[in-house]
Amino acid sequence: MCGRFVITSPPAALRQMFGYAEQPNFPPQFNIAPTQPIPVVIIENGIRHFHLMRWGLLPAWVKDPRKFTLLINARAETVLEKPAFKNAIKRRRCLIPADGYYEWHSADQRKRPYFIHRRAGGPVALAALAETWIGPNGEELDTVAIVTAPASPDLAVLHHRVPVTISPDDFERWLDCRAYDAQTVMALLRGPDEGEFAWHEVSTRVNRVANDDAQLILPITAEQMAAEQPRPVKKAVPRKPAPAPPDDGQGSLF
Repeated sequence: MCGRFVITSPPAALRQMFGYAEQPNFPPQFNIAPTQPIPVVIIENGIRHFHLMRWGLLPAWVKDPRKFTLLINARAETVLEKPAFKNAIKRRRCLIPADGYYEWHSADQRKRPYFIHRRAGGPVALAALAETWIGPNGEELDTVAIVTAPASPDLAVLHHRVPVTISPDDFERWLDCRAYDAQTVMALLRGPDEGEFAWHEVSTRVNRVANDDAQLILPITAEQMAAEQPRPVKKAVPRKPAPAPPDDGQGSLF
């Protein structure tokens, strides 16, 4: 699965890699979360374009978004059948630039965050599906979900699902929905090869979406780990009742 990711490569490097027409300028982001606008590359009228879309897909047929579950991921095995994705896989396949993502792994009854990235370094292209939702008053919202697949044995120690990455040689095949139908591109929907990605534990500061800085992707230090250890809960010690004052033989009104 993919619930948070980062973009750290310079805009010029991403534009060269993905080949879109626009020249956007945007800062690095170290803690991108669902519902936020994210960069998306999609083909329109035969040309690759850069767009910002909301992470969390809304199918066009949804009447009330407030009553619809947020779809941040789409399982590769079911995109052809699921009503939420079967139109997008045919007509609106897209790519999301990323330099890594976070995953949480449970150990010793605690969830620890890990930063996962290409072992060789550099950005990747996450396979994604887009839909434009049109509201009752004509308002339009471009939305997107990241496609996931079963993890390779090495990455499966963290989580059994991983985002699908598309190699540059397959960009055109994935993006061009007119030239390549959905069945043709299904072979691309698989996780990275074993050994392609590396990971390390990071600080739980990433748990808060408000934190967005370069320190988030650094390996956790011994000092941070010690500071983030749960403090033992002190059990309340029942107080002994105060001894009754000695009876001095005088009565009291109170």
